[in-house]
Amino acid sequence: MWRFVVLKKSKSIITLAISSLLLLAACDDDSSSSPVAPSDSRESSSSVALANSSSSVMSSSSVILSDSEKCSSGVARENSSSGAVEGSCSSIDSANSSSSVKKESSSSVETASSSSVLSSSSWSPEGTIESSSSFEDELNCSALLEGETEWNWNVPKECRFNPNITYGTMTDSRDKKVYKTVKIGAQTWMAENLNYVDSSMTPSLLNRSWCYNNDSANCAVAGRLYTWAAAIDSVALYDGGNGVDCGCRKTCTLPDTVYGICPPGWHLPTQAEWDTLLTAVGGSSTAGTKLKSQTGWYSNGNGTDTYGFSGLPVGIRYYNGDFYDANGYTGFWSATQHSSYAAYYMYLDFGVYLADLYDDGKNFGFSVRCLKDEETP
Repeated sequence: MWRFVVLKKSKSIITLAISSLLLLAACDDDSSSSPVAPSDSRESSSSVALANSSSSVMSSSSVILSDSEKCSSGVARENSSSGAVEGSCSSIDSANSSSSVKKESSSSVETASSSSVLSSSSWSPEGTIESSSSFEDELNCSALLEGETEWNWNVPKECRFNPNITYGTMTDSRDKKVYKTVKIGAQTWMAENLNYVDSSMTPSLLNRSWCYNNDSANCAVAGRLYTWAAAIDSVALYDGGNGVDCGCRKTCTLPDTVYGICPPGWHLPTQAEWDTLLTAVGGSSTAGTKLKSQTGWYSNGNGTDTYGFSGLPVGIRYYNGDFYDANGYTGFWSATQHSSYAAYYMYLDFGVYLADLYDDGKNFGFSVRCLKDEETP
């Protein structure tokens, strides 16, 4: 069984489907890259796993690489839970770094809001939840969202949070950006997408993170889209040859905790940690509805945002540099790889109630949500 997705847009139309397909995978050297940055700008291609149970539209598509891609083809392979891309690359995705990036939880600042952050065990639909929307009120979010039927980049991110959730905040000590946080079960998550871009401090980011449609204003709303090598901070992991060599054509054994490009005190969640989140919100079959934001999703695909995760339909960057699916889809990288060409990510889709983890090409651009490190007693 081969799996594919067709992303077809005509104004507000998105056609998503699953059918049989032969996919090609690719890796290529990026001549504009820094010598210390991993070359994964065209590592592979694969299908985006979507399951639209309510749609009967079926289409087909293929991805064809020209000879200039300098990579031989691969075949999309289905396993018991997802499709993986297998192929071969002509480039070697390794990196040299003079020193590793140290993560110290004490260097990030987490502050609680005026009331405690809600967990899945304390929230109930009948309960009273204190609002944390004073700034949102100043923005007049009601007016900005009035009549909205799909994603609008002109609506500030503050208007997308659940007004009935009291969030915590975290300050990234590297660039002083402030992010909302939320506790779900025993985990504390960023309640918005990472927007860290400093490639001088973090060489893994050079040419491996983007704003949607290459418009910097979109990053202020949706955060950045990162390749997997950028998300795991492969340069820091490699540490000049003293650490882990991970990337395209590389099957590596990663540490139990991959800090990646997350702020100090936070890390890139593993597949197992994403599964813990899905379990905490009632299981994969209904998690999509509960984790999606209450506005912005195409075709009445909005969620309830029950726990304040506020997943936004900010789209992805395809391996060839095209951007797709803002208003209908989003994916979040995990720190768990599937193969030398693919890694796991958690996805949300406008047309389904579920949320689950699939694997896709490491050179796709997905969002990053960071998870707070466990505090030692």
